Amino acid sequence: MRQISRHRRPQGQAQRGQATRFWGRHAVLAALANPERTVKRIWGTREALGQLDLPPVVPISYAEVTDLARLVARDAPHQGLVIEVDPLEDIYLGDLLQLEVDTDSKRPLIVLDQVTDPHNIGAVLRSAAAFDAAAIITQDRHSPPESGVIARSASGALEIVPWIRVVNLSRALEEIAEAQYWRIGLMGDTETTLGSTLDGSKVALVLGSEGDGMRHNVMEHCDVLAKLPISPRMESLNISNAAAVALYAVATAGKG
Repeated sequence: MRQISRHRRPQGQAQRGQATRFWGRHAVLAALANPERTVKRIWGTREALGQLDLPPVVPISYAEVTDLARLVARDAPHQGLVIEVDPLEDIYLGDLLQLEVDTDSKRPLIVLDQVTDPHNIGAVLRSAAAFDAAAIITQDRHSPPESGVIARSASGALEIVPWIRVVNLSRALEEIAEAQYWRIGLMGDTETTLGSTLDGSKVALVLGSEGDGMRHNVMEHCDVLAKLPISPRMESLNISNAAAVALYAVATAGKG
């Protein structure tokens, strides 16, 4: 697995969030397996904890199902496991791009403009992991912090796919272009289809929020705007579904 250095934010700079709780078997096991993740405490039923090879340094508390339900969001499917974790440290966009260049990688990037729903962020991370995307990139002040909802929706992918937060998304797209990526903005109001834009180049897929779509300045930093060829009976796809379909198109382009 490719290694990317993570960085603590400069002292005095706002952190993305304090310790949070993850729940559910996939999210918990992935966090425990990630050497970059600090797990501070584990709660679980005896049955669920008995199936795990737990690190000896992490405090463990046995709990009943009803007790665990009080530790997480209402009706959250915890599957008998809850952990408290620190947020992952930052990854710099330049570091990731340099690594992709050094390894001659053509893995796609996913750029999300003002996508704030944690369920959608988690689902996009899951699709990114499934199709071996290099990273997802969001603007720091227009995206949610790590959370149990994201970890659960990502089904373990939060620990696998780098999530890079940038101050200025337009500047990030310029940096991505300098690394020789073809920046494709996905939107419905165009005659160009995604498939016709894929020529084997490295691709950065840019998606806007479901409500407002891509901001004009972000759109101007795309090389081309393209649409998914969906039926006219349906106006659009959910952002996470659109990302999954687009990633599949990139993965299969030119393979017959």
